[in-house]
Amino acid sequence: MTRTRLMTWGGGALYPVVLLLPVCDAPEASGTRQGIGALLASGLLVGVLRRRPQVALTMVLVGAVLVVPLCHDRSPGRFAPFLAVDLALGLIVATRSRRASTVAAVVSVTAQLATVAGFTQGSDGMIGACVITVLLVAASGMAGLLIRERRAHAGALRTQQVAEAVTAERLRIARELHDMVAHSIGIIAIQAGVGGRVIETQPLEARAALQAIEATSRETLAGLRRTLVALRQADPHPGAAQAPLAPGPAPGLADIERLVAATADAGVEVELRWAGERRRLPAEVDLSAYRIVQEAVTNVVRHAGVGRCRVAIDYGSEELAVEIVDDGRGMRGAAGSGFGITGMRERVSLLHGRFSAEARPGGGFRVAARLPLAEPVGLPVDVR
Repeated sequence: MTRTRLMTWGGGALYPVVLLLPVCDAPEASGTRQGIGALLASGLLVGVLRRRPQVALTMVLVGAVLVVPLCHDRSPGRFAPFLAVDLALGLIVATRSRRASTVAAVVSVTAQLATVAGFTQGSDGMIGACVITVLLVAASGMAGLLIRERRAHAGALRTQQVAEAVTAERLRIARELHDMVAHSIGIIAIQAGVGGRVIETQPLEARAALQAIEATSRETLAGLRRTLVALRQADPHPGAAQAPLAPGPAPGLADIERLVAATADAGVEVELRWAGERRRLPAEVDLSAYRIVQEAVTNVVRHAGVGRCRVAIDYGSEELAVEIVDDGRGMRGAAGSGFGITGMRERVSLLHGRFSAEARPGGGFRVAARLPLAEPVGLPVDVR
């Protein structure tokens, strides 16, 4: 930082010397040569221009105004240093406030017009030079305004992207928490109802129901605790890679049998059908497929009023197809409004798949999802 600052202000200190050197060393040289030399000397002010553009504008403006009368040759090239003035003005318009930009533009155009008008011979030449000066100032100002607008637009886009990322993360957390808790709460509710009905007549079944409630509750509590720990340790920066909400391996289709067993304990037998070659899937597809099956069978337990349902999982070459069907009373009015259905639809949409959840014509309900396999691989899956 100190070295950069030293070079910046060192260049600013050398600028007057290098600016006047062509004029003093060769006073009989052409005005064009002297003007270009003064323009090149403005390169020493690049560091000052980045740090203090108003100071840099003042220095190049004063330097240009001094060089013009010192040139013996009256060629138009002696006005070349004003190009550096216009560049500095454009930067000020692009990076500073409107008030500062307006003041800089007024001072700059006034000084340039006064210099050009005072040192140009002939009325026709003076009018042409003044017009060119105004056009150059206007062009630099317009370029600065365009840069300002582009920066403002880019900033607005970044803000929008951050807001969208936060919203997407909130939805992801909501989906995970819903899918984690809804199934367990459904099982607990069913088992509690069974236990309450048979507690006096069939104490062994009541005890089994209470044991199932205890096991499910402990598992759910452990999952929630892991989720909260993961959220506290999450990377707060937008755009960071999404980590699973719970440490350890995320659930997948390899855990379907355990889900089927838990659903059977709640009183709903699941007929599980596999098709295609079972293999390892992309992590997001595997997790989403498991959550869809989990939420769908939970809805069967809570809403269908039947003792059976069918789950079909088909490993295709380009997509994974999941279908959950029951013959119950369906979910009237829930197909588009329930949080579970909404979460399933969002999961499939994020993977650019197809999803449907609708009542069957002959009774019951059907949930179907097709998830594209972007990177199909042939590794064997760990069947547990």
